[in-house]
Amino acid sequence: MARQYWRPSNMLYPVPAVMVSCADEEGRSNIMTAAWTGTICSDPVMVSVSIRPERYSHDVIARTGEFVINLTTEDLTYATDFCGVRSGRDVDKFEHLHLTKVPSRCVKAPSIGESPVCLECVVTAVEKLGTHDLFIARVVQVSVDERYLDKKGRLALEDAGLVAYVHGVYLSLGKKLGTFGYSVRKKNGARKAVGTSRRSSVSAKPEKQHKQEKGLSPKRKMNPDARSPRKKKQGEKPEHK
Repeated sequence: MARQYWRPSNMLYPVPAVMVSCADEEGRSNIMTAAWTGTICSDPVMVSVSIRPERYSHDVIARTGEFVINLTTEDLTYATDFCGVRSGRDVDKFEHLHLTKVPSRCVKAPSIGESPVCLECVVTAVEKLGTHDLFIARVVQVSVDERYLDKKGRLALEDAGLVAYVHGVYLSLGKKLGTFGYSVRKKNGARKAVGTSRRSSVSAKPEKQHKQEKGLSPKRKMNPDARSPRKKKQGEKPEHK
């Protein structure tokens, strides 16, 4: 297949389109949209978000050391785009978009009530990379919308209509393709051995083909009728074990 080679560019897609909420020392809140955000550690639970220094929220988060990552849905797509192109210097986005400002439990930055999952974060480090500063933060609290909990209390995020961002386009998530580990899981729920060789996988035949004749050595397959080793036909090549 023919390929073209381009200069280095940010082509790592898809990425999540999230709304990051914050509040300054006087309690004035703002929302910005970020696509360059992600999980970086599971214990302790940590995330990162890259923000341009000229963004209004950058200085607020740098001073307060707190923010909330709010996941977005199809119903929040318009608000997500608006918060990414309008500055908090000029408009109160919560008020303009009629979004619900919910007090967070562990940080002063508010959460967005319409978001299915809100991650309250405390900044632990800031890396100045160039065009963006990378805010590394610890997740100190998570709140979820109970509408997306099933009868067993499992969070069914696949039903929330989450949104992804791909090269300037907002997209809803597609159909379910599999679950974690499905590639090595047998139909009965057991897992296949990882790294199984091609030979062993090819030789996995029905059980009855592997049964040895009663009383015969498994190393020497006998003709059940003649009870003597099977003679090679003329010109037949030996097997390679």
